[in-house]
Amino acid sequence: MGVKSFVEGGIASVVAGCSTHPLDLIKVRLQLHGEASSTVTLLRPSLAFHNSPPAFLETTHPLPKVGPISLGINLVKTEGPAALFSGVSATLLRQTLYSTTRMGLYEVLKTKWTDPDSGKLSLTRKIAAGLVGGGIGAAVGNPADVAMVRMQADGRLPVSERRNYAGVGDAIKRMARGEGVGSLWRGSALTINRAMIVTAAQLASYDQFKEGMVESGVMRDGLGTHVVASFAAGIVAAVASNPVDVVKTRVMNMKVDARGGGEARYKGAWDCAVKTVRAEGPMALYKGFVPTVCRQGPFTVVLFVTLEQVKKLLRDF
Repeated sequence: MGVKSFVEGGIASVVAGCSTHPLDLIKVRLQLHGEASSTVTLLRPSLAFHNSPPAFLETTHPLPKVGPISLGINLVKTEGPAALFSGVSATLLRQTLYSTTRMGLYEVLKTKWTDPDSGKLSLTRKIAAGLVGGGIGAAVGNPADVAMVRMQADGRLPVSERRNYAGVGDAIKRMARGEGVGSLWRGSALTINRAMIVTAAQLASYDQFKEGMVESGVMRDGLGTHVVASFAAGIVAAVASNPVDVVKTRVMNMKVDARGGGEARYKGAWDCAVKTVRAEGPMALYKGFVPTVCRQGPFTVVLFVTLEQVKKLLRDF
């Protein structure tokens, strides 16, 4: 039962992750939008006298707001359709490591903690199982997560600053060599926190929604119930995790010189959150929320519908 839970969760996660990758890429680009402002040099005539300070002033102007649709269209125009699948190899590895672990552990703990007499599991224990599974899964999959964020964000950088990773293996190897092995777990505290929130919200709410609809007689246990319950679970997960996801994306994407040259943009997760809110306002923590919902909804639907079908296929094994 234990091994089969990991196999079932892994297959469903890989299918869901790869099929919704373009939406995840747009979400990452939106979360990074506004992080860097455009700098313009302006002449200050009143100060342009002998022994006066420099006659030029650098001012920053925030980048114009952009939506998921316009960003996606512009991305295809400037980088080509293939850009929508930038970093898909990292997504594949991430789902294999992270989601296989979290899904498998959740099922194992759920089975272990279910009341043997009633055959039911309380919502509190479902959430606890999600927290444990998500935290361990994130720790295992963090290197692939960092690589995925960087590969997805690479196209927004000037050509001279792009990392141009050949694939997830090349990304991990170059990060370890150039920035130290520790860079593979950059933002791991954020990744673990986010994964615990997402897994608890996503898996526990799916089970709760499904059980509630079936037990109340609103819907029978079937494809329709799975779709409705999974889409609702995706919305819950998106609302709960978006602020942590924005900070995680920015911390993972920042450039750091392993030799100590230059200063990192953020000192840590809290510093990133504070600077983001100060520069862009509190709602900046919900940047990319629409594509997050648009991605979490289909992702969660594909994940659980696939999972239910895989369980049926492997029922006799």
